[in-house]
Amino acid sequence: MQHLSIVTTGGTIDKIYFDDKSDYKIGAPQIGEILGQLGVAFQFDVIPILRKDSLHVTDEDRALIRSTIEAQPHSHVLVTHGTDTMVETAKVLAGIPGKVIVLTGALNPARFQGSDAVFNIGCAVAAVQTLPEGVYIAMNGRVWDPAKVRKNRAENRFEEVRG
Repeated sequence: MQHLSIVTTGGTIDKIYFDDKSDYKIGAPQIGEILGQLGVAFQFDVIPILRKDSLHVTDEDRALIRSTIEAQPHSHVLVTHGTDTMVETAKVLAGIPGKVIVLTGALNPARFQGSDAVFNIGCAVAAVQTLPEGVYIAMNGRVWDPAKVRKNRAENRFEEVRG
C-alpha cells in the first residue's frame, strides 16, 4: 500500500474534554497527528466529513460516507467512526467495488492516557493492507465481519454475534 485515504466522521476517538463545562465535544480528527508521530511508511490523506457522535449519524450521513469513499482514487480506505453505530455504517458500505474499507474507532478519546485509539488504528492499518476487497471493522485487537459482530455496550467491547 502506497497511499491510504482516511475518512473521519467523529466519535469518541476525536472527543476532547472541556474542563470548564465538564463536557465532551468532538474535536479535530486525531488520526493524522497519530500517524505522523508514528512515522508511517506510506502516504495518507485525511478527509474529515463529519464531527458527530455515532448515535447522531443519520442515513443521509451514511450516504455521504459511502459517496465520499466511492469518490476516492485509492483502493485502501480507513474510516474513523464512533463505536455505537459503527456496525450499521459498515453494512451500508458493503458492495463498494475496488476498495478495502476498514472502520475503527476508540472506546476512550485518543487524547487520553491509556486510550485504545493508537492500538486500534495500528490494527486497522495492518488490516487494510492485507485483506481482500470488502468492508471490515478493526476493534479490540480483532478484525471483524460487520455481519457477524456487535458492540456489547455493557462490557464496552465488540464481540461475535452468535446464532
